[in-house]
Amino acid sequence: MYPPHLVEPMKADLTSVGFQQLQTADEVDQFMANQKGTALVVINSVCGCAAGTCRPGAKLSLEMSEAKPDQLVTVFAGVDTEATQRMREYIPLPPSSPSIALFKDGELVHFVERHHIEGRSAQMIGGHLAAVYEEVCVAE
Repeated sequence: MYPPHLVEPMKADLTSVGFQQLQTADEVDQFMANQKGTALVVINSVCGCAAGTCRPGAKLSLEMSEAKPDQLVTVFAGVDTEATQRMREYIPLPPSSPSIALFKDGELVHFVERHHIEGRSAQMIGGHLAAVYEEVCVAE
């Protein structure tokens, strides 16, 4: 839907800090079938709130907490359509992009929808996610 050269910097915004990019339904299924521990999933987007607060907030959250997700992955809505659709099948909520999901042992334990991203700062999103990590991403 979007030219690859246009979205590459938006993808790199997350992959450059360690997020694994999932581009096909098979990659999503393989990841979810083997998902152990905690996994942060960012459903990326070209919209302004993705660039202004979602991606920066997700990255900032990793600096704000000693507890961190074991895995970081991303799919790109409107670009990697098949992968995004498949990931949404693992999230029993209406589609939302951008959005951020936290899974633990393959089960959704927290979800930040677009309407929780819009109008909030990256600092607020980062702080919120960091607090969630403190609850969910700790060794038992």
